[in-house]
Amino acid sequence: MPTFRTSQPVSAADPAVPHVILVGLPGSGKTTVGEEVARRLNRNFLDFDAEIVRREGMSIAEIFGARGEPYFREIERCLTEELHGLGGYVIAPGGGWIANPGCLEALRPPAKVIYLQVTPERALDRMAGAAQDRPLLRRPDPIGELRRLLASREARYLLADHIVRVDFRRANEVVDSIVALAKGDRPD
Repeated sequence: MPTFRTSQPVSAADPAVPHVILVGLPGSGKTTVGEEVARRLNRNFLDFDAEIVRREGMSIAEIFGARGEPYFREIERCLTEELHGLGGYVIAPGGGWIANPGCLEALRPPAKVIYLQVTPERALDRMAGAAQDRPLLRRPDPIGELRRLLASREARYLLADHIVRVDFRRANEVVDSIVALAKGDRPD
């Protein structure tokens, strides 16, 4: 059975409990709200980027620089396959995970996919200076890059089971909505 050392073991990885997968642009809050959603649902939380950094022993930017994006996407795909026979995780993959062929399909069904929808402008605002830590945003025009990423990924994001607008909502409001969706309730 795979070990995800960056996940806080809270409960057994029960294959009968569907994963909750949070997708969206960088800066949409996948990690921030995902940790709290997992805590509130008493589930394990797995941040793909943190797990990949741990396994590779280098930052995402270093992986992209030394080995390239295709190498990173392959690691992402392998990590996804490790989760296939498990269940019950709250998962925050990177923003491009959903566009990685076969990743979404490997976990869904039964996983519940929730799209944290945010405008590129608000996403960049939320990241503040941390945008430079993201390899795909290390460009002269990061807002233009976020717009390009959204245009190329949005059709896949819209395949989610649920969409939660996060632009001007506080993190606790977003968490409440996701917890309700994970439990099968209708959020406020």
